Amino acid sequence: MDFAASRPPAAARAPRGIMAGLGRAADAARSALVFFTPALDFGIRLLLASVFFKAGLTKIASWSTTLALFEYEYAVPLLPPEAAAWLGTAAELTLPVLLVLGLGTRLAAFALFVFNIVAVISYPDLGEVGLKDHQYWGLLLLVTLFHGPGKLSLDHLIHRRFG
Repeated sequence: MDFAASRPPAAARAPRGIMAGLGRAADAARSALVFFTPALDFGIRLLLASVFFKAGLTKIASWSTTLALFEYEYAVPLLPPEAAAWLGTAAELTLPVLLVLGLGTRLAAFALFVFNIVAVISYPDLGEVGLKDHQYWGLLLLVTLFHGPGKLSLDHLIHRRFG
């Protein structure tokens, strides 16, 4: 049997070469994603932690102003203003630390997600730009909540060690 005669013409073989090239490109992209995903997960956690922690630092820098804001500006549902100020400030100073460490990450992301919603509901004069910021933070918190903390976290190390 003449194998050369049974081979398809060069034009018919070209897509196989293209497909092989696409397969190699897809493998390279997949490898890059596997390599960069932990850094991206950590970057998201760091960004979110920075935003909320700085807000907490602002609150403790002038506690009397914070109490006045919770008394007259913010309408936190179900809580007296002073309790809301204490709880909000505590959340903004502790939960971001957990995010950065990647410890109890999903719980911290969920708590900050709820906190973010309460902040939007409680401050009716937020404005369009402020609302977009809170939506952006909420979306990133959901990414962390559903995707998890990633490999650069204490949660990952604990899971690997104790399984």
